[in-house]
Amino acid sequence: MIEATSCGGVVIFRGKILLLYKNYKNKYEGWVLPKGTVEEGEEYPQTALREVLEESGAKATIIKYVGKSEYSFSVPEDIVEKDVHWYLMMADSYYSKPQREEFFVDSGFYKYHEAFHLLKFSNEKQILEKAYNEYLELKKNNKWGIRKND
Repeated sequence: MIEATSCGGVVIFRGKILLLYKNYKNKYEGWVLPKGTVEEGEEYPQTALREVLEESGAKATIIKYVGKSEYSFSVPEDIVEKDVHWYLMMADSYYSKPQREEFFVDSGFYKYHEAFHLLKFSNEKQILEKAYNEYLELKKNNKWGIRKND
């Protein structure tokens, strides 16, 4: 078994959520949240911010840690157990440019109900729901946009 750790973000700007569309060799991959592998010597928040910027071009700020999703998948010789640490983030604009090298062919900001239905993976839907509820709570208390230190 191989253990892997990634970090990513639920990136929100003016109430809309950033999604990326992945299309690998014309096989439908689907809409996903930006995330990627932790590099040597990186802290989890650094990884999440770097991956969001690399995969989407979006400049974002971490508002707070949202939680962890876990899943496993098979590779030819083994099974990979993956942990993904998620952060609620605020983008500074609607700008996004999908990273072609990672086979992202489209990106954009979507209303919550659209984003929820577009997302391919149920674990990402759960994280989106949790992060969006946190966002609504912060907004209701006029704390959205104020960076919190965990």
